[in-house]
Amino acid sequence: MSAANSIEIQSLSKSYLLGAKERSRQLREQLVRLLRGPFRARPERETIWALRDISFAVPEGQVVGIIGRNGAGKSTLLKILSRITHPTSGSIRVRGRVASLLEVGTGFHEELTGRENIYLNGSILGMRRRDIERHFDAIVEFSGLSQFIDTPIKRFSSGMRLRLGFAVAAHLEPDILIVDEVLAVGDAGFQKKCISAMEGLRSGGRTVLFVSHNMAAVENLCSRALWIDSGQLRMDGNAKDVIKGYLGSYASDEQSGQQLQVEGRTGTGEVRFTSVELLNPDGAASPIIQSGDGLVVRMHYRAERYVHHPSFTVRLFTSMGTLITEASTWLHDLTIPSIGPGEGYVELEIGALNLIPGRYGLTFSVNSSTEARVWDADVRVFLDVEPSAAYGTARALNSRFGIVYFPQRWKIPAREEESAPANDRQCGVR
Repeated sequence: MSAANSIEIQSLSKSYLLGAKERSRQLREQLVRLLRGPFRARPERETIWALRDISFAVPEGQVVGIIGRNGAGKSTLLKILSRITHPTSGSIRVRGRVASLLEVGTGFHEELTGRENIYLNGSILGMRRRDIERHFDAIVEFSGLSQFIDTPIKRFSSGMRLRLGFAVAAHLEPDILIVDEVLAVGDAGFQKKCISAMEGLRSGGRTVLFVSHNMAAVENLCSRALWIDSGQLRMDGNAKDVIKGYLGSYASDEQSGQQLQVEGRTGTGEVRFTSVELLNPDGAASPIIQSGDGLVVRMHYRAERYVHHPSFTVRLFTSMGTLITEASTWLHDLTIPSIGPGEGYVELEIGALNLIPGRYGLTFSVNSSTEARVWDADVRVFLDVEPSAAYGTARALNSRFGIVYFPQRWKIPAREEESAPANDRQCGVR
């Protein structure tokens, strides 16, 4: 094992046998199984591979994000690294003390108080008693549960348990920390604390493996990302590049020309939209983008005859039907002499779609720019926007912050008695 690596994994695989379960030790159930045996065909069990031939190494002090869809094998990988389960084949070499935060609050005892459970949970996670005592006040303050600390934990809500569990884990001092979706813990205020704790780990030079569906957090906290897909390592590299590849993979699940929603469609029908492609600036299909990304909307149409002076319009709506913006060739004073007969397409290029994450609707129409004639209208597709590190932090934008965000710059002048220059931070510029 290289002295510079904290983790080295070679050809790691893990398989499970579907339908396999622990045999009962009760005499009654064994007798029933024995009597049924001759009359029941034994089903063939299927083997599935949760992980298949994965290899990578993690240098000391690196924070690595692990991304992928549900069921891709991310949690299985972390459980193997945490020695909760064993691999079917392959090798793992780990240097240093490992702490895992896979299920926040694991190890709490219902009848014990919050105070007592801090000691119990800390011990389970590998902390010595003197370390727990040294960090006790900080743990309680971090959790925000000081007034409930001597209450039996069976009276805690699920959110309170999660807060206390992460507060304990946040004060571990391991060489390697393995965490799974910790940023899903608690309310917005507590999530900010979680993010700050993760940033502290990064700056403290610890090795961290971080599984999350929060792409903004992965992009900002991690210099590197691994994309696990169907149990295999699909991509390993710069976090931003891997996230782009992962989000772009959803395009393969969609039709390249998206299925048009045409309920209530209007117009004469002399021109009809046949499909719409949502593309990234490089021309790849991109039905899912990140906040601030560019977008190309390619509208395919078919004209039954020559149509003179058409105008194409695109409207963008929230999921609740609020109009965000409208773009059209007419607004740009762009004259199109004629189209058709036959097929063609037009494109709308958007430099940066500064939308808060969510699902949006795009509607399309083509009408005359010189008279009140509509050839096709009320045709729509949907666009999903995922979080990004738009402001250079792991604090993801969401619907609480409105519909759109803008590139911005904050300036905080230094006080006269301070010699440091004014803070000048650029935010939201992609």
